[in-house]
Amino acid sequence: MAGEAQIDMRELHWLLDIVQCLDVGVLVMDRNFRVEVWNSFMENHSGLGADQVQGRSLFQLFPEIDRVWLERKVGTVLRLGTRAFSLWQQRPYLLRFETYRPITGQADFMYQNLTIMPLAAAGREVEHVCLMIYDVTEAAEAQLRQTTPQ
Repeated sequence: MAGEAQIDMRELHWLLDIVQCLDVGVLVMDRNFRVEVWNSFMENHSGLGADQVQGRSLFQLFPEIDRVWLERKVGTVLRLGTRAFSLWQQRPYLLRFETYRPITGQADFMYQNLTIMPLAAAGREVEHVCLMIYDVTEAAEAQLRQTTPQ
């Protein structure tokens, strides 16, 4: 039994390392939009370290967020316990990050796809959500070039 717990702890550390290294923004918030997890993608693109955002409202950190829209999206996820999505074609971004392709890219900002995922506690009640932010700037620019007359 002790060996199994030790393996589980090791695997937990691996998972945490993986989340930190993903080329996807991962942030976990509680029902009040207070940030609890902020991975290195988020640090690199926002310029804010995890220690600067921990426990703070996402709306205080990023006042430009469409609060009504995000509250509605997250509220649906919390109520239904199902994922929600937003594509760059519907809303170009949640958080206005600069694109990190300044030479090859034409975009003024990072186009983003968003997944909002419910995180259930041990009692199965959803108290937190995970937001996953995908940088889709390259694909968005390619699609925009194809649809824009020359």
